[in-house]
Amino acid sequence: MLVHARLCTVYNCPIPYFSDLEPLSELVSALLSHRTRNAASGKAFDALRARFPTWEEVMRADLSEIEAAIAGVTWPELKAPRIRTILSAIEARAGRLSLDFLAELSPEDARAWLEQFPGIGPKTSAAVLAFSSLRMRALPVDSHHHRVAQRLGLIGPRIGLGPAHVILLLQLPDTWTAQDLYDNHEILMMHGQKVCHHRRPACGRCALVDLCPSALKEMREP
Repeated sequence: MLVHARLCTVYNCPIPYFSDLEPLSELVSALLSHRTRNAASGKAFDALRARFPTWEEVMRADLSEIEAAIAGVTWPELKAPRIRTILSAIEARAGRLSLDFLAELSPEDARAWLEQFPGIGPKTSAAVLAFSSLRMRALPVDSHHHRVAQRLGLIGPRIGLGPAHVILLLQLPDTWTAQDLYDNHEILMMHGQKVCHHRRPACGRCALVDLCPSALKEMREP
């Protein structure tokens, strides 16, 4: 894939994994990150772990205490009950408060298992598989990745984040490893952050400018 090859040269693949959290912790981290900057969600995660050393304690805590610990994220009043509810549901369905057993499932089955719970969608399930210590084949699509893919014409202009996960994954080789898929997500995300901005994308310094229908229509920020 030409886009992948070019961006891998720019951003130096393979990209080191940024996390080695076990999958349940990665799930909570992903839930905290919704509509929240990474720095703020990271601080909230650390505060939650400092206040409650185990997820069992979080599951049994008062909502007010959870909400206070994660106050720095967007909508803590919604995320506190969601996290506690999901933890309880996982324990009830799996028989214990752990997601380590997902390693025994296929990526498709593991994601389906996670997405049965309200509040866990394609982005979150893919993040748990790809970013956690499971290191499974999955392709998370965040807003930056999504924007770059739309401008390149890899997905249509009306394709939302959810459907984009399926479409973009199907475009990539079945033979790719978990590292390859992780690299693909990371380089498209970084390209959206550093070059293909939401407003005034820097087309003049884009390594994909000759491949991008959006750039060819109108050159923007140099």
